[in-house]
Amino acid sequence: MTDFDKGLERRDVNFAPLTPLDFIGRAAQVYGERLAVVYGEVRRSWRETEQRCRRLASALSRLDIGKSDTVAVMLPNLPEMVEVHFGVPMSGAVLNTLNTRLDYATLHFMLQHGEAKVLIIDTEYLDLANQLKAAIPSLIIVGVQDQQAGMPIIPADWLAYETLLAEADPDFVWQMPADEWDAIALNYTSGTTGDPKGVVYHHRGAAINAISNILEWDMPKHAVYLWTLPMFHCNGWCFPWTLAARAGVNVCLRKFDAKHVLALIAQERVTHYCGAPIVQSALASAPEEWRSGITHRVSTMVAAAPPSAAMIEQMAAMGFDLTHVYGLTEVYGPATVCAKQEDWTALDAGGQAQKNARQGVRYHLQAAVAVLDPETLQAVPSDGETLGEIMFRGNICMKGYLKNESATNKAFEGGWFHTGDLAVMSSDGYVRIKDRSKDIIISGGENISSIEVEDAIYQHPAVVAVAVVAAPDPKWGEVPCAFVELRADTKLTAEDIITHCKSRLAGFKVPKKVVFRELPKTSTGKIQKFALREEAGSLQAIERGA
Repeated sequence: MTDFDKGLERRDVNFAPLTPLDFIGRAAQVYGERLAVVYGEVRRSWRETEQRCRRLASALSRLDIGKSDTVAVMLPNLPEMVEVHFGVPMSGAVLNTLNTRLDYATLHFMLQHGEAKVLIIDTEYLDLANQLKAAIPSLIIVGVQDQQAGMPIIPADWLAYETLLAEADPDFVWQMPADEWDAIALNYTSGTTGDPKGVVYHHRGAAINAISNILEWDMPKHAVYLWTLPMFHCNGWCFPWTLAARAGVNVCLRKFDAKHVLALIAQERVTHYCGAPIVQSALASAPEEWRSGITHRVSTMVAAAPPSAAMIEQMAAMGFDLTHVYGLTEVYGPATVCAKQEDWTALDAGGQAQKNARQGVRYHLQAAVAVLDPETLQAVPSDGETLGEIMFRGNICMKGYLKNESATNKAFEGGWFHTGDLAVMSSDGYVRIKDRSKDIIISGGENISSIEVEDAIYQHPAVVAVAVVAAPDPKWGEVPCAFVELRADTKLTAEDIITHCKSRLAGFKVPKKVVFRELPKTSTGKIQKFALREEAGSLQAIERGA
């Protein structure tokens, strides 16, 4: 037997830790004059962008920020939000991007729990930042003023982002992580029950998922990417690093507006964007004249909730090529993809859409995804019927939950990451979500998938968005309750929706209650079902005269 290790130890010359940070160095070196960032009047090259990232790392170092310190950031999708994804970890610090819609109590918890030393924040949130500073006196506030949007000026007692960069070193020599297992980012889960959990990403996982994005999407060099997806969400699914690897263009966007987004797609010749189904639906249902000038192929990636077959058909009719991915914060955003097969093209539009609505197969560089019995950890039959839990293992999994060893151990029990999502495995090896474990409706002993009911309702042309939750019922225990958001200038009755469903669903799956209203959503487009469950319970209490 030959010893392939003797005298062949790992050395600096033949081993470097994986990190997405070096992507921007190569982009600046090879494609330095190519466009990197667009935001209104701002247009910067990759060389300029890389220098600004170095300046940020230099400025943070001068503030005595280094390895394992936390730098929190609360910004819309501005050019500065691209820069922090490189400049903060270049200083050795860990990037903690904060949801711009969170309230004071939640943000205060996150800053304290993550021990943030610096908060880089847009002046739109000036009052909130001052509250946080008063509660955490040691917190260094760095202000970003978006003059194009008419945001407030930076207070005198804050540090100014642009001033810090102007005074810093554009040639700052940053250090690669000593270990690819070092933390690069901290992302908090939503915390709809209990305190949010701090999900820690490592350099290796961030680099691997950034590259997997390229492979899954066949993303070419110099792609033009529109930031409809918030960069605070799973670090924009790792796309800030992906775009640097492709030397693409970051088209920044302060807030989502369907008309403005479609105008940008035409004006900047956008080739790629990501978004939740609600974002896609807003674009698909927009007036046709808003799409004027879009004559090129646009690739879009959808996640956050399973897209309805009807919405997939709408996007295809627009000429937008949709790729469906699935994941969670704990797996860096997307970690499975509904990889399209050639023989699907022989199906009609509805058949293709049904195939594409599945969560699919593992990302290229994720080791495994499986649907397992949560008790035995054995694979469920590939019959498209037997429910199990989606589980992951591989490099695209978090380090764990910060300061929460018990939750980490529970999430990784049995050598798999447990998602809490219930699914079936199709005969062709594709995963299809049936529901979150808490969203399954049990009516008269029968399991009803809220997603199946939603998909049926989405097929009605007047429906923009729908969420189906369990409503308590004295006879059946639970019954489906549908909350429906309609297109403008459209009127339907509850009976219209029920009749529509009866032609598509078994009788026990048809909603027994229908409520028309605008649906509550998170900033990433997820419908807040927990709020609707509470509302459904309240409706039942009112009906019973409680």
